[in-house]
Amino acid sequence: MKYGLNIREEGALDFISLGALVHRLDPGIIPFRKATECQIHVSGGEFNCAANLSDCFRMKTGIVTAMVDYPIGDLIAERAKAMGVRPFYKQFKHNGVNGPNMATVYSDRGQGIRAPVVFYNRSNEAAAQLKPGDFDWSAIFSGGVRWFHSGGIFAALSETTGELIAEGMKAAKEAGVVTSFDLNYRAKLWNIWGGLKRAQSVLRRIVEHVDVLVGNEEDLQLGLGIPGPEVAAKSKLDPGRFFGMIDQVVEKFPGIKIIATTLREVHSTNHHSWGAVAWIDGRTYVSPTCDLTIHDRVGGGDGFASGFFYGLLTGEPEQEAVNLGWAHGALLTTYPGDTTMATVEQVKAFAKGGSARIQR
Repeated sequence: MKYGLNIREEGALDFISLGALVHRLDPGIIPFRKATECQIHVSGGEFNCAANLSDCFRMKTGIVTAMVDYPIGDLIAERAKAMGVRPFYKQFKHNGVNGPNMATVYSDRGQGIRAPVVFYNRSNEAAAQLKPGDFDWSAIFSGGVRWFHSGGIFAALSETTGELIAEGMKAAKEAGVVTSFDLNYRAKLWNIWGGLKRAQSVLRRIVEHVDVLVGNEEDLQLGLGIPGPEVAAKSKLDPGRFFGMIDQVVEKFPGIKIIATTLREVHSTNHHSWGAVAWIDGRTYVSPTCDLTIHDRVGGGDGFASGFFYGLLTGEPEQEAVNLGWAHGALLTTYPGDTTMATVEQVKAFAKGGSARIQR
């Protein structure tokens, strides 16, 4: 046992996640109200981790989700396949008029002093209709799965998605699979149907079954109702407030062995300072910090999580696992889109203190 976790040595899949697949329309630096064209990125917080672990880190991964039989579903499925992610889909038939749909996220990149703007169309979303009983967990875990992951964005979609996550987490624990959850608290999503109290009720029941938790101090406060400590943060890169909350989190949820998050100080839309921290089985670890010139910030947190999970799945020393997550998250912000374009060699080089000098 390492890190307080009992990670299976091998399995048919290294990593499987449960969540919603979405497509993001990106007009670049042009605000949507003036846009004339968009790039299409396939995304979803849970999917991003599976895609990154497959494409960059060469692991065997899968996604459990909804898929709709219409051209947008076809586009999304093709991109998931291209990233090497094995699908476990519940199929929905589109009626040709109003759904069910694959969700759309609209997000411009901002520029300089102008912040990015994100909004959604998740009306009649197929993934929101997923519920307990929709998937045969014993069959999914039967070949041996090493790690199971989900997140707070999927939990926020409807009254049934959080229950499905809890069902999946219980089944994973019974099958001896390590579990992780990214709190990813999004007030816009929860406010539609439940608000803060409902969010905390749902998320607490999920986190009872979680080994590895990803979330910053705001996620811990809002998502789990953990009171913030009286620790004055010197800057957004100061881990003091985050570490000050760990004892309360672990006291409420004693099954948690690891809590990790990114640290980001936003100087402007295109200039961030970037770090990461983790509490691993009673000890604290802090990454280096670096200045980032941002191309597209969406997915950076998932980039950190996937690099960090890779380090844990491959048995790296704790500090190295944190640094791999930090390095991959940093690199991910230099590419368009929500998923990785890095190679594992580039991540390892940057984690060891690599530079932007030309590679010949």
